[in-house]
This record gives sequence, structure tokens and C-alpha cells, in this order.
Amino acid sequence: MARALWKGSISFGLVTIPIELHRAVRDVRPHFRMLHAKDKSPVRFERVCQRENKAVPWADLVRGYEYEKGKFVVLTKEELAAAAAERSRSLDITEFVDEEAVDDRFFDTPYYAVPGRGAERAYAVLREALRQTGKLGVAKLVLHDVQHLAALGAVEEALVVTLMRFDDELEDVSALKLPPSSAVRPRELEMAKSLVAQLSEAWKPEQYEDDYRTSLMKVIRAKLKGKPIATPPPEREEAETGVIDLMDRLKQSLGQRAARGAGSRPAASRAAARPGASRTAAARSPHKRRGKGRRIARVA
Repeated sequence: MARALWKGSISFGLVTIPIELHRAVRDVRPHFRMLHAKDKSPVRFERVCQRENKAVPWADLVRGYEYEKGKFVVLTKEELAAAAAERSRSLDITEFVDEEAVDDRFFDTPYYAVPGRGAERAYAVLREALRQTGKLGVAKLVLHDVQHLAALGAVEEALVVTLMRFDDELEDVSALKLPPSSAVRPRELEMAKSLVAQLSEAWKPEQYEDDYRTSLMKVIRAKLKGKPIATPPPEREEAETGVIDLMDRLKQSLGQRAARGAGSRPAASRAAARPGASRTAAARSPHKRRGKGRRIARVA
């Protein structure tokens, strides 16, 4: 097992459970380095003083907050330390909330919590309690000297600690110009719901692949073998055609789906498309709750 990123404990009430945090997601896309086009040598980025136009060594760097354009207040390491949250090795749960009540936009980075030695039974009890009550534990966590809001939930056999965004980090959706519900025409809505039902399938995350990564690796392997790379023509912007006939588009979409043959679809999918079908196979799964589904998608 990879080295733990954080060691501490989960605390709620008088119960303490030793845990370790491990990464739940991985970056699998290829990474690039910047090279000098002339000789293909890696480029080194330097910290250059804008006034003197000279490189500045790390030892001469300080941190400054720009309170006005071009004006800074400098903070020393000691002053930054004074503002830092108290270092703690405890994930103190202050309350439990309904998982469905938490907006998906709050969730950020997940980590697997692994029980420490001798804590397996307490770990399993807390996991099942969260699963069966549909609750999330809300806490604050100091990770890499930075305080985070965090949610503790159950995903499959694991407790998952998900770093969260604070409320003031979310943009206010009311500032956007969005159409009201009154703009919806009942007939168009019914046809759109029928199309959604026709396209409904059980959630299978393993069937989705990163097409960009696959194509990029093909290009890289071709370059290594000296093969020519066929580049696509530049995209042409399509001219705006004005207001679309939504009803006509919906009818065409439903017709195309029907023409492909309902007999070729799985029985579960055909049942989901029937009028009155209230739930798809995905909705009937043990992980149907919105927040939990979000984290499953991130950690799968």
C-alpha cells in the first residue's frame, strides 16, 4: 500500500477511531515539459524581479498580499504561522447532515480513510451507521498546513473523507441570466422527458473512457516510430441559424431512437423507456443518493 498522506483519528462524541488517509483519485493523463524548439532542451523557469530584471534566489523571496494595485503588505513566516490553523491530527465531526441535502458543488477531492490497527470494528460500525442513515459527517481537517472543510461518508466498503468548498467559494447562480421555469412549454417538456427515458441506462462508470488520452498516446507512439501525423483541418464556426424549432428537434430525436430498433436494447433499458417507469436500474442501486453518487464517480 502507498504511503499514507495523513495519519490521525476520527472523533465523534467520545468515540475515537485511528485512521490513515490515502489518495482516492489518480492523474493518468500524460504530462509535458516545456522545451526550447531550437534544440529540444528543457526550459528552466526563473523568478525574476520586475524592477531589476534579475533572477531572485529562493532565500530572498517573501510573501506579499496586494491590497491595492501595485501595493503590497509583506508577511513573514512567523506572521503566516500565527494565522495558520492549529495543527491537529483529529478529524473532529461537529455534526451529521443528510447526504441528499449537500449540494454536489461543495464536494472537491476525496481520500480513502483506512482504519488503524485495532480500529477495524469501530471503523465498520461507523461506516454502516452512515450508510444506513444516509448521513455525512461534517468536520474540519488540517492537511498540508491548510484547514479544509471535510465530509465523511460511506462508499462501498470504505469511509471516504472528501475535502469540501466553503460556502463563499461558490459563485451565486442568481447572478446569471437564466430562463425561468415559466418559459417551459408542457408539450415540449413531455417530449423531452420521453427522450430522456429512451436514453436512460444503468450507471456503469467503467464503460466511459478518456478518448483524449487514448488519442494523445497514439500520436506520441506514432511520433516515436517516425510515422507522419494526420492533422485535422481547422474547425469552422457554424453561423447562427436563429431560434431553433425545439419541438421539431425533439420529434426527430425520438424518431431516430425508435428507428434503431427497441429490440436491440436490453430489457432493463426498454422498461425504463416505458411511460410510467419511475426508476431506472441506476436509481434502484444502493448508491442512489445524489452526494454519494458524486463521490463514487470521483473515486472509481
